[in-house]
Amino acid sequence: MSIFFSYIFLGLSLSAPMGPINAAQLDKGIRYGFWHSWLVGVGGMGADAIFMLAIYFGLAPFIDTPVIQLILWMSGAFILIFTGIESIAKSHELTQPQQGEEGESKKKSLWTGFIMALSNPLSIIFWLGIYGSILAQTTTSYGTGHLLLYSLGIFIGITIWDITMAFIATGARKYVHPGALRFISILSGVVMFGFGIYFAIRAAAVLFV
Repeated sequence: MSIFFSYIFLGLSLSAPMGPINAAQLDKGIRYGFWHSWLVGVGGMGADAIFMLAIYFGLAPFIDTPVIQLILWMSGAFILIFTGIESIAKSHELTQPQQGEEGESKKKSLWTGFIMALSNPLSIIFWLGIYGSILAQTTTSYGTGHLLLYSLGIFIGITIWDITMAFIATGARKYVHPGALRFISILSGVVMFGFGIYFAIRAAAVLFV
């Protein structure tokens, strides 16, 4: 059981660093509320599950080919730059009376998280390193029977972090001054835009090397 809890903690640790998904959760949460923020995280978890299954079934070498990497870097750059600019451009709305949760469909928030995570090559590299090593270690030490249990532990940790981020964003939406909310929205947009530029540079490196 202690090993299982250690994998929950691993899931928390993997989710905590600020990245595109966390920035998008903050932005959606302060605009539309808890459910939109949490669904961005759920969408990201769906992409994580696809990566884990791809690694488990041995598809990692295909995903890691230059052509696929180029497509992912370019699509990730486009999505993050567009989302970042949109977040910055719409930040002025947060200084006006706050919108209700009907301002955007929950389905769109879910798809935002999913597409953002699925088109993020860093996620692939990340899961190749982390989950690939977990796969090797667990299979060697315990057999494949424990792999599902420990994978579940990782997802529980990610879920806990996503819910925490959604509560943080919702709390900010309710209790923080609109001017500060605008700053958070702009900062979230800058983070996403910055990752988008980084992805574009990596795409150019793959294309011209």
